[in-house]
Amino acid sequence: QKFTYNFKLDIFQKMAIKCIEMGKNILIAAHTSSGKTLIAEYAIAYSLFKGKKVIYTTPIKALSNQKFRDLSRIFSGVGLITGDISINPEGECIVMTTEVLRCILGNRSEEMYSLEWVIIDEAHYIKDLQRGFIWEEILILLPKSVKIICLSATIPNIL
Repeated sequence: QKFTYNFKLDIFQKMAIKCIEMGKNILIAAHTSSGKTLIAEYAIAYSLFKGKKVIYTTPIKALSNQKFRDLSRIFSGVGLITGDISINPEGECIVMTTEVLRCILGNRSEEMYSLEWVIIDEAHYIKDLQRGFIWEEILILLPKSVKIICLSATIPNIL
């Protein structure tokens, strides 16, 4: 299934879409408002079309809440899990904080094996001295069958 847009995609978006269709892991380091979210939304649509699940992580509850609202406007079956809130936790696309995903992985949930993608927003947090180990553990603990999309506007600033 090809999804179309009524505007011209940037080269990095076209390349990322090809990677998604080939099942490749992706790191997108691009400026704010450059179109990184389109890539995440494509992966979600592509997975949902195939009957697969997606997890979208963010580093803070407020961003998870905002992303839940944004994705709920586009897709049905979106859920939210933070330390405080659980809405439709069995949904096809679940937005959660990064720490929640780490806890789920630590519990070796069977749910992880029905996933196609984990989208890690603000992936530059991996460099954070206090919390970066959470991102590292997620990358280590995810089943090999799960593909990863890392999004960041500031990775070039930490390399």
